[in-house]
Amino acid sequence: MAYPRIASFKTHDQFKSRLAELELDLPSDEAVEQGAQSPLAQPIQRDQGVIGNRFCILPMEGWDGTADGKPTQLTRRRWKNFGISGAKLIWGGEAVAVRHDGRANPNQLVMTDKNQSSIESLRHELVDAHEERFGRSDDLLVGLQLTHSGRFARPNDKSRAEPLIAQRNPALDPRFAITDDSKLLSDDDLKKLIDDFIAAAVRAQQSGYHFVDVKHCHGYLGHELLGGHDRVGEFGGSFENRTRFLREIVAGIRSEAPQLEIGVRVSIFDFVPYKPGDDRVGVPEPNADPRLMFGGDGSGGGIDLSDPSRLMSLFESLGIELVCSTAGSPYYNPHIQRPAYFPPSDGYQPPEDPLVGVVRQIQATAEIKRMHPNLTIVGSGYSYLQDWLPNVAQAVVRTGMADSIGLGRMVLSYPDLPADVIDGKAMTRKKICRTFSDCTTAPRNGIVSGCYPLDPFYKAMPERKQLADLKSSS
Repeated sequence: MAYPRIASFKTHDQFKSRLAELELDLPSDEAVEQGAQSPLAQPIQRDQGVIGNRFCILPMEGWDGTADGKPTQLTRRRWKNFGISGAKLIWGGEAVAVRHDGRANPNQLVMTDKNQSSIESLRHELVDAHEERFGRSDDLLVGLQLTHSGRFARPNDKSRAEPLIAQRNPALDPRFAITDDSKLLSDDDLKKLIDDFIAAAVRAQQSGYHFVDVKHCHGYLGHELLGGHDRVGEFGGSFENRTRFLREIVAGIRSEAPQLEIGVRVSIFDFVPYKPGDDRVGVPEPNADPRLMFGGDGSGGGIDLSDPSRLMSLFESLGIELVCSTAGSPYYNPHIQRPAYFPPSDGYQPPEDPLVGVVRQIQATAEIKRMHPNLTIVGSGYSYLQDWLPNVAQAVVRTGMADSIGLGRMVLSYPDLPADVIDGKAMTRKKICRTFSDCTTAPRNGIVSGCYPLDPFYKAMPERKQLADLKSSS
Protein backbone atom coordinates (compact mmCIF):
# COMPACT_ATOMS: atom_id res chain seq x y z
CA MET A 1 0.00 0.00 0.00
CA ALA A 2 1.38 3.41 -0.97
CA TYR A 3 1.27 6.39 1.37
CA PRO A 4 2.04 10.03 0.60
CA ARG A 5 5.70 10.79 1.13
CA ILE A 6 6.62 13.48 3.64
CA ALA A 7 8.73 15.18 0.97
CA SER A 8 5.55 15.75 -1.04
CA PHE A 9 4.16 18.10 1.60
CA LYS A 10 5.55 21.44 0.46
CA THR A 11 3.71 23.57 3.02
CA HIS A 12 2.94 23.24 6.70
CA ASP A 13 -0.78 23.30 5.88
CA GLN A 14 -0.34 20.26 3.63
CA PHE A 15 1.46 18.41 6.41
CA LYS A 16 -1.26 19.33 8.93
CA SER A 17 -3.93 18.27 6.46
CA ARG A 18 -2.41 14.81 6.21
CA LEU A 19 -2.38 14.53 10.00
CA ALA A 20 -6.05 15.55 10.05
CA GLU A 21 -6.87 13.06 7.30
CA LEU A 22 -5.34 10.30 9.45
CA GLU A 23 -7.07 11.71 12.57
CA LEU A 24 -3.71 12.00 14.30
CA ASP A 25 -3.20 14.28 17.28
CA LEU A 26 0.27 15.74 16.79
CA PRO A 27 1.22 19.32 17.66
CA SER A 28 3.25 21.17 15.05
CA ASP A 29 4.21 24.84 15.10
CA GLU A 30 3.92 26.70 11.82
CA ALA A 31 6.88 28.97 12.61
CA VAL A 32 10.11 27.57 14.05
CA GLU A 33 11.79 30.07 16.36
CA GLN A 34 15.52 30.65 16.31
CA GLY A 35 18.30 31.79 18.59
CA ALA A 36 18.32 31.99 22.36
CA GLN A 37 14.53 32.38 22.59
CA SER A 38 13.79 29.17 20.72
CA PRO A 39 12.13 26.48 22.86
CA LEU A 40 14.65 24.03 21.38
CA ALA A 41 17.54 26.21 22.54
CA GLN A 42 16.43 26.30 26.16
CA PRO A 43 18.70 24.52 28.64
CA ILE A 44 17.51 21.70 30.85
CA GLN A 45 18.31 22.70 34.41
CA ARG A 46 19.10 19.71 36.64
CA ASP A 47 20.75 19.17 40.00
CA GLN A 48 23.31 16.96 38.24
CA GLY A 49 24.23 19.65 35.72
CA VAL A 50 22.85 21.69 32.86
CA ILE A 51 22.07 20.24 29.43
CA GLY A 52 22.50 23.14 27.03
CA ASN A 53 19.54 22.60 24.67
CA ARG A 54 16.72 20.24 23.76
CA PHE A 55 18.38 18.10 21.10
CA CYS A 56 19.81 14.64 21.83
CA ILE A 57 21.85 12.25 19.68
CA LEU A 58 20.46 8.75 20.10
CA PRO A 59 22.72 5.69 20.29
CA MET A 60 22.86 3.51 17.21
CA GLU A 61 24.38 0.09 16.75
CA GLY A 62 27.92 0.42 15.40
CA TRP A 63 29.15 -1.90 12.66
CA ASP A 64 32.58 -0.47 12.03
CA GLY A 65 34.72 -1.32 15.06
CA THR A 66 37.67 -3.69 15.01
CA ALA A 67 37.36 -7.42 15.58
CA ASP A 68 38.39 -6.93 19.20
CA GLY A 69 35.93 -4.11 19.80
CA LYS A 70 37.93 -0.91 19.36
CA PRO A 71 36.83 2.12 17.29
CA THR A 72 38.09 2.64 13.75
CA GLN A 73 38.38 5.85 11.76
CA LEU A 74 34.79 5.37 10.60
CA THR A 75 33.68 5.22 14.22
CA ARG A 76 35.68 8.33 15.07
CA ARG A 77 34.23 10.24 12.12
CA ARG A 78 30.71 9.48 13.32
CA TRP A 79 31.44 10.58 16.89
CA LYS A 80 33.05 13.82 15.68
CA ASN A 81 29.88 14.46 13.67
CA PHE A 82 27.90 14.00 16.87
CA GLY A 83 30.15 16.64 18.43
CA ILE A 84 29.54 19.20 15.68
CA SER A 85 25.80 18.49 15.58
CA GLY A 86 24.94 21.14 18.13
CA ALA A 87 23.01 18.68 20.31
CA LYS A 88 23.89 19.08 23.97
CA LEU A 89 22.94 15.55 25.06
CA ILE A 90 24.79 12.58 23.60
CA TRP A 91 22.84 9.52 24.72
CA GLY A 92 25.41 6.82 24.82
CA GLY A 93 27.17 7.50 21.54
CA GLU A 94 26.41 3.99 20.35
CA ALA A 95 25.64 0.58 21.77
CA VAL A 96 28.74 -0.79 23.50
CA ALA A 97 28.76 -4.41 24.63
CA VAL A 98 29.88 -5.20 28.16
CA ARG A 99 31.48 -8.47 27.02
CA HIS A 100 32.21 -10.38 23.84
CA ASP A 101 29.20 -12.70 23.74
CA GLY A 102 26.88 -9.73 24.02
CA ARG A 103 27.91 -8.13 20.73
CA ALA A 104 25.17 -7.68 18.15
CA ASN A 105 27.77 -8.01 15.43
CA PRO A 106 31.50 -8.84 15.24
CA ASN A 107 32.41 -5.17 14.80
CA GLN A 108 30.53 -3.73 17.76
CA LEU A 109 32.54 -1.88 20.40
CA VAL A 110 33.25 -3.73 23.66
CA MET A 111 34.12 -1.96 26.92
CA THR A 112 37.00 -4.10 28.19
CA ASP A 113 40.21 -3.15 29.99
CA LYS A 114 42.13 -3.41 26.72
CA ASN A 115 39.63 -1.22 24.87
CA GLN A 116 39.02 1.37 27.57
CA SER A 117 41.56 3.96 26.42
CA SER A 118 40.33 3.89 22.81
CA ILE A 119 36.69 4.25 23.88
CA GLU A 120 37.76 7.09 26.17
CA SER A 121 39.40 8.76 23.17
CA LEU A 122 36.06 8.78 21.35
CA ARG A 123 34.65 11.03 24.06
CA HIS A 124 37.66 13.34 23.86
CA GLU A 125 37.35 13.67 20.09
CA LEU A 126 33.61 14.35 20.30
CA VAL A 127 34.07 17.01 22.98
CA ASP A 128 36.98 18.61 21.12
CA ALA A 129 34.93 18.83 17.94
CA HIS A 130 32.05 20.36 19.89
CA GLU A 131 34.28 22.93 21.56
CA GLU A 132 35.94 23.87 18.28
CA ARG A 133 32.58 24.62 16.68
CA PHE A 134 30.63 26.06 19.61
CA GLY A 135 33.31 27.40 21.93
CA ARG A 136 32.21 25.55 25.06
CA SER A 137 31.31 22.10 26.36
CA ASP A 138 30.43 22.77 29.99
CA ASP A 139 26.75 22.30 29.06
CA LEU A 140 27.38 19.12 27.03
CA LEU A 141 26.38 15.79 28.61
CA VAL A 142 28.00 12.69 27.10
CA GLY A 143 27.03 9.16 28.08
CA LEU A 144 27.88 5.61 27.04
CA GLN A 145 25.24 2.99 26.29
CA LEU A 146 26.02 -0.40 27.82
CA THR A 147 24.34 -3.46 26.35
CA HIS A 148 24.11 -7.19 26.00
CA SER A 149 22.33 -8.18 22.80
CA GLY A 150 20.89 -11.39 24.20
CA ARG A 151 18.64 -13.04 21.63
CA PHE A 152 20.19 -10.91 18.86
CA ALA A 153 23.85 -11.60 19.60
CA ARG A 154 26.17 -12.29 16.66
CA PRO A 155 29.58 -11.85 18.25
CA ASN A 156 31.76 -13.90 15.91
CA ASP A 157 30.22 -14.04 12.45
CA LYS A 158 27.83 -11.59 10.82
CA SER A 159 25.92 -14.46 9.27
CA ARG A 160 25.67 -16.65 12.40
CA ALA A 161 23.34 -15.90 15.29
CA GLU A 162 24.51 -16.99 18.73
CA PRO A 163 21.46 -16.13 20.85
CA LEU A 164 21.39 -16.03 24.63
CA ILE A 165 17.83 -15.65 25.79
CA ALA A 166 15.93 -14.58 28.89
CA GLN A 167 12.92 -16.78 28.16
CA ARG A 168 11.38 -18.87 25.39
CA ASN A 169 9.28 -17.04 22.81
CA PRO A 170 7.04 -18.96 20.38
CA ALA A 171 7.24 -16.28 17.66
CA LEU A 172 10.96 -15.53 17.88
CA ASP A 173 12.50 -18.90 18.78
CA PRO A 174 11.94 -20.38 15.29
CA ARG A 175 13.80 -17.46 13.71
CA PHE A 176 16.91 -18.53 15.64
CA ALA A 177 16.40 -22.30 15.39
CA ILE A 178 15.85 -22.45 19.16
CA THR A 179 14.07 -25.68 20.01
CA ASP A 180 15.08 -26.25 23.65
CA ASP A 181 16.35 -24.40 26.73
CA SER A 182 20.04 -24.69 25.87
CA LYS A 183 20.26 -20.95 24.98
CA LEU A 184 18.49 -19.87 28.16
CA LEU A 185 20.67 -17.84 30.52
CA SER A 186 20.53 -19.21 34.07
CA ASP A 187 20.17 -17.01 37.14
CA ASP A 188 23.87 -17.52 37.83
CA ASP A 189 24.64 -16.45 34.25
CA LEU A 190 22.69 -13.24 34.80
CA LYS A 191 24.47 -12.57 38.08
CA LYS A 192 27.82 -12.82 36.30
CA LEU A 193 26.51 -10.50 33.59
CA ILE A 194 25.45 -7.99 36.23
CA ASP A 195 29.08 -7.90 37.38
CA ASP A 196 30.15 -7.26 33.76
CA PHE A 197 27.78 -4.31 33.47
CA ILE A 198 29.13 -2.86 36.71
CA ALA A 199 32.74 -3.32 35.60
CA ALA A 200 32.00 -1.63 32.27
CA ALA A 201 30.34 1.26 34.10
CA VAL A 202 33.41 1.71 36.29
CA ARG A 203 35.54 1.93 33.15
CA ALA A 204 33.11 4.49 31.71
CA GLN A 205 33.46 6.65 34.83
CA GLN A 206 37.23 6.38 34.67
CA SER A 207 37.01 7.44 31.00
CA GLY A 208 35.16 10.65 31.84
CA TYR A 209 31.67 9.77 30.66
CA HIS A 210 28.97 11.62 32.57
CA PHE A 211 26.52 8.74 32.61
CA VAL A 212 25.88 5.22 31.41
CA ASP A 213 22.69 3.95 29.83
CA VAL A 214 21.71 0.50 31.09
CA LYS A 215 19.96 -0.52 27.89
CA HIS A 216 16.44 -1.97 28.23
CA CYS A 217 14.97 -1.70 24.76
CA HIS A 218 14.51 -3.20 21.29
CA GLY A 219 14.29 -6.86 22.26
CA TYR A 220 17.82 -7.02 23.65
CA LEU A 221 18.43 -8.84 26.91
CA GLY A 222 17.37 -6.14 29.39
CA HIS A 223 14.16 -5.52 27.48
CA GLU A 224 13.38 -9.21 27.15
CA LEU A 225 13.71 -9.58 30.91
CA LEU A 226 11.11 -6.84 31.44
CA GLY A 227 8.61 -9.06 29.64
CA GLY A 228 9.87 -12.25 31.28
CA HIS A 229 6.54 -13.41 32.68
CA ASP A 230 7.32 -17.06 31.88
CA ARG A 231 10.83 -17.08 33.26
CA VAL A 232 11.24 -19.04 36.49
CA GLY A 233 13.63 -18.12 39.28
CA GLU A 234 14.90 -14.82 40.63
CA PHE A 235 14.66 -12.85 37.37
CA GLY A 236 11.21 -13.69 36.03
CA GLY A 237 7.52 -13.67 36.76
CA SER A 238 6.73 -10.84 39.17
CA PHE A 239 7.52 -7.19 38.46
CA GLU A 240 10.08 -7.30 41.28
CA ASN A 241 11.87 -10.22 39.66
CA ARG A 242 11.62 -8.85 36.10
CA THR A 243 13.37 -5.67 37.25
CA ARG A 244 15.93 -7.39 39.48
CA PHE A 245 18.58 -7.34 36.72
CA LEU A 246 18.31 -3.56 36.43
CA ARG A 247 18.12 -2.95 40.17
CA GLU A 248 21.23 -5.00 40.92
CA ILE A 249 23.21 -3.31 38.15
CA VAL A 250 22.19 0.09 39.50
CA ALA A 251 23.13 -0.88 43.06
CA GLY A 252 26.53 -2.06 41.88
CA ILE A 253 27.19 1.11 39.91
CA ARG A 254 26.18 3.26 42.87
CA SER A 255 28.69 1.36 44.98
CA GLU A 256 31.59 1.05 42.54
CA ALA A 257 31.18 4.23 40.42
CA PRO A 258 29.37 6.68 42.69
CA GLN A 259 30.13 9.76 40.56
CA LEU A 260 28.48 8.25 37.50
CA GLU A 261 24.92 9.18 36.60
CA ILE A 262 22.65 6.41 35.32
CA GLY A 263 20.10 6.58 32.51
CA VAL A 264 17.90 3.97 30.90
CA ARG A 265 16.76 3.75 27.29
CA VAL A 266 13.61 1.66 27.44
CA SER A 267 10.96 0.43 25.02
CA ILE A 268 7.91 1.82 26.81
CA PHE A 269 5.56 -0.36 24.76
CA ASP A 270 5.82 -3.31 22.42
CA PHE A 271 3.73 -5.16 19.86
CA VAL A 272 4.03 -8.80 18.86
CA PRO A 273 6.60 -9.69 16.20
CA TYR A 274 5.63 -9.05 12.59
CA LYS A 275 6.60 -10.82 9.38
CA PRO A 276 6.06 -10.12 5.66
CA GLY A 277 2.63 -11.19 4.45
CA ASP A 278 1.86 -12.54 0.98
CA ASP A 279 2.06 -9.00 -0.43
CA ARG A 280 5.19 -8.18 1.64
CA VAL A 281 3.12 -5.94 3.93
CA GLY A 282 3.82 -6.67 7.59
CA VAL A 283 1.41 -8.92 9.48
CA PRO A 284 1.55 -10.17 13.08
CA GLU A 285 3.12 -13.56 13.67
CA PRO A 286 0.16 -15.92 14.18
CA ASN A 287 1.82 -17.87 16.99
CA ALA A 288 2.96 -14.81 18.97
CA ASP A 289 2.24 -14.53 22.70
CA PRO A 290 1.06 -10.99 23.56
CA ARG A 291 1.70 -11.57 27.27
CA LEU A 292 5.43 -11.25 26.64
CA MET A 293 5.20 -7.73 25.21
CA PHE A 294 6.26 -5.20 27.87
CA GLY A 295 3.86 -2.27 27.77
CA GLY A 296 1.36 -4.14 25.61
CA ASP A 297 -2.35 -4.34 26.33
CA GLY A 298 -2.64 -8.09 25.77
CA SER A 299 -4.00 -7.79 22.24
CA GLY A 300 -0.59 -7.85 20.56
CA GLY A 301 -1.17 -4.48 18.91
CA GLY A 302 -2.10 -2.04 21.65
CA ILE A 303 -0.55 -0.12 24.53
CA ASP A 304 -0.97 -0.36 28.29
CA LEU A 305 1.45 1.93 30.14
CA SER A 306 0.71 0.51 33.61
CA ASP A 307 3.89 -1.57 33.84
CA PRO A 308 6.05 1.08 32.14
CA SER A 309 4.73 3.71 34.56
CA ARG A 310 5.56 1.39 37.43
CA LEU A 311 9.05 1.10 35.97
CA MET A 312 9.35 4.90 35.89
CA SER A 313 8.39 5.01 39.55
CA LEU A 314 11.15 2.48 40.21
CA PHE A 315 13.59 4.74 38.35
CA GLU A 316 12.59 7.62 40.58
CA SER A 317 13.11 5.52 43.71
CA LEU A 318 16.56 4.50 42.42
CA GLY A 319 17.59 8.10 41.72
CA ILE A 320 17.49 7.61 37.94
CA GLU A 321 16.39 10.84 36.26
CA LEU A 322 17.48 10.36 32.63
CA VAL A 323 15.07 8.25 30.58
CA CYS A 324 15.09 7.78 26.81
CA SER A 325 11.83 6.39 25.47
CA THR A 326 11.54 4.18 22.41
CA ALA A 327 9.30 1.28 21.38
CA GLY A 328 9.36 -2.24 20.05
CA SER A 329 12.33 -3.65 18.17
CA PRO A 330 14.11 -3.00 14.87
CA TYR A 331 14.29 -6.76 14.39
CA TYR A 332 10.72 -7.91 14.80
CA ASN A 333 8.39 -4.87 14.51
CA PRO A 334 10.38 -1.97 13.04
CA HIS A 335 7.29 -0.10 11.82
CA ILE A 336 6.49 0.85 15.42
CA GLN A 337 10.14 1.39 16.46
CA ARG A 338 11.52 3.49 13.60
CA PRO A 339 8.77 4.33 11.11
CA ALA A 340 10.07 4.37 7.54
CA TYR A 341 8.68 4.57 4.02
CA PHE A 342 11.30 2.15 2.65
CA PRO A 343 11.92 -1.05 4.66
CA PRO A 344 15.34 -2.71 4.99
CA SER A 345 16.06 -5.70 2.79
CA ASP A 346 14.99 -8.21 5.45
CA GLY A 347 11.95 -6.23 6.55
CA TYR A 348 8.38 -5.78 5.35
CA GLN A 349 6.29 -3.03 3.81
CA PRO A 350 4.70 -0.80 6.46
CA PRO A 351 1.18 -1.94 7.42
CA GLU A 352 0.23 1.68 8.24
CA ASP A 353 1.21 5.17 7.20
CA PRO A 354 4.53 5.67 9.03
CA LEU A 355 3.12 8.90 10.48
CA VAL A 356 0.85 6.71 12.61
CA GLY A 357 3.92 5.08 14.17
CA VAL A 358 5.57 8.44 14.79
CA VAL A 359 2.52 9.82 16.58
CA ARG A 360 2.06 6.61 18.57
CA GLN A 361 5.55 6.99 20.06
CA ILE A 362 5.29 10.73 20.67
CA GLN A 363 1.93 10.42 22.41
CA ALA A 364 3.01 7.46 24.56
CA THR A 365 6.12 9.39 25.60
CA ALA A 366 3.98 12.42 26.42
CA GLU A 367 1.78 10.29 28.65
CA ILE A 368 4.82 8.95 30.51
CA LYS A 369 6.07 12.52 30.94
CA ARG A 370 2.65 13.60 32.24
CA MET A 371 2.66 10.81 34.82
CA HIS A 372 6.29 11.36 35.82
CA PRO A 373 7.06 15.07 35.42
CA ASN A 374 10.27 14.94 37.46
CA LEU A 375 12.00 12.63 35.02
CA THR A 376 14.04 14.08 32.15
CA ILE A 377 12.47 12.35 29.16
CA VAL A 378 14.09 12.06 25.73
CA GLY A 379 11.68 11.18 22.92
CA SER A 380 12.42 9.05 19.84
CA GLY A 381 10.85 8.33 16.46
CA TYR A 382 11.23 11.80 14.92
CA SER A 383 13.36 11.15 11.82
CA TYR A 384 10.43 10.16 9.62
CA LEU A 385 9.00 13.69 10.05
CA GLN A 386 11.83 14.90 7.78
CA ASP A 387 11.17 18.50 6.64
CA TRP A 388 8.65 19.02 9.43
CA LEU A 389 10.76 17.58 12.24
CA PRO A 390 11.69 21.03 13.68
CA ASN A 391 8.04 22.15 13.70
CA VAL A 392 6.89 19.11 15.65
CA ALA A 393 9.97 19.05 17.88
CA GLN A 394 9.43 22.66 18.93
CA ALA A 395 5.75 22.06 19.66
CA VAL A 396 6.51 18.92 21.69
CA VAL A 397 9.09 20.70 23.84
CA ARG A 398 7.01 23.87 24.15
CA THR A 399 3.99 21.96 25.43
CA GLY A 400 6.00 19.74 27.81
CA MET A 401 5.36 16.44 26.03
CA ALA A 402 9.08 15.61 26.25
CA ASP A 403 12.19 17.35 27.52
CA SER A 404 14.52 16.49 24.66
CA ILE A 405 14.20 15.45 21.02
CA GLY A 406 16.24 12.38 20.11
CA LEU A 407 17.74 12.03 16.63
CA GLY A 408 19.19 8.80 15.25
CA ARG A 409 19.20 8.08 11.50
CA MET A 410 18.77 11.76 10.73
CA VAL A 411 22.23 12.68 12.02
CA LEU A 412 23.89 10.11 9.78
CA SER A 413 22.81 12.13 6.74
CA TYR A 414 22.45 15.55 8.38
CA PRO A 415 24.70 15.72 11.46
CA ASP A 416 24.42 19.47 11.95
CA LEU A 417 20.62 19.64 11.81
CA PRO A 418 20.30 20.71 15.49
CA ALA A 419 22.69 23.62 14.99
CA ASP A 420 20.97 24.70 11.79
CA VAL A 421 17.53 24.62 13.39
CA ILE A 422 18.55 26.62 16.45
CA ASP A 423 20.48 29.11 14.31
CA GLY A 424 17.45 29.63 12.11
CA LYS A 425 19.12 28.37 8.95
CA ALA A 426 16.96 26.85 6.25
CA MET A 427 17.24 23.08 6.38
CA THR A 428 19.45 21.61 3.67
CA ARG A 429 16.92 19.40 1.90
CA LYS A 430 19.53 17.25 0.16
CA LYS A 431 20.76 16.15 3.60
CA ILE A 432 17.38 15.25 5.11
CA CYS A 433 16.99 11.54 5.88
CA ARG A 434 14.23 10.07 3.70
CA THR A 435 14.25 6.73 5.58
CA PHE A 436 15.68 4.74 2.67
CA SER A 437 16.87 2.23 5.33
CA ASP A 438 20.24 1.69 3.64
CA CYS A 439 21.87 2.31 7.03
CA THR A 440 20.06 -0.86 8.15
CA THR A 441 20.14 -2.92 4.96
CA ALA A 442 23.93 -2.52 4.74
CA PRO A 443 24.84 -4.00 8.14
CA ARG A 444 22.16 -6.68 7.91
CA ASN A 445 24.16 -7.88 4.89
CA GLY A 446 27.63 -7.54 6.40
CA ILE A 447 28.43 -4.06 5.03
CA VAL A 448 29.45 -1.16 7.28
CA SER A 449 26.55 1.09 8.20
CA GLY A 450 26.28 4.65 6.96
CA CYS A 451 24.09 6.91 4.86
CA TYR A 452 25.02 5.75 1.36
CA PRO A 453 22.31 7.76 -0.46
CA LEU A 454 23.00 11.19 1.08
CA ASP A 455 26.39 11.37 2.82
CA PRO A 456 29.07 12.20 0.18
CA PHE A 457 31.65 10.30 2.23
CA TYR A 458 29.69 7.03 2.03
CA LYS A 459 28.54 7.73 -1.52
CA ALA A 460 32.19 7.55 -2.57
CA MET A 461 32.87 4.24 -0.83
CA PRO A 462 33.08 1.03 -2.92
CA GLU A 463 30.53 -0.53 -0.58
CA ARG A 464 27.88 1.70 -2.15
CA LYS A 465 27.91 -0.33 -5.37
CA GLN A 466 27.94 -3.55 -3.38
CA LEU A 467 24.84 -2.36 -1.55
CA ALA A 468 23.14 -1.23 -4.78
CA ASP A 469 23.80 -4.62 -6.40
CA LEU A 470 22.43 -6.39 -3.35
CA LYS A 471 19.24 -4.33 -3.36
CA SER A 472 18.65 -4.77 -7.07
CA SER A 473 18.96 -8.54 -6.81
CA SER A 474 16.67 -8.91 -3.78
